[in-house]
Amino acid sequence: MKANDLRDLTVEELLKKKKDAKEEVFNLRFQHSTGQLDNVARMKIVRRDVARIETIIREKELKNRG
Repeated sequence: MKANDLRDLTVEELLKKKKDAKEEVFNLRFQHSTGQLDNVARMKIVRRDVARIETIIREKELKNRG
């Protein structure tokens, strides 16, 4: 996900994407622990997506407050 694409979304849509990404991280960690995960790099990508979404949510909160 690109940050510019995420900035166009509403806070509700961002929260939904964050929830989905966190579920994917959980599933990837579970697959990794059972030895079923082929692409370990995907975990890093999804974790960064979660952080990117949280950052944009925070930016929107600060923008609305100030």
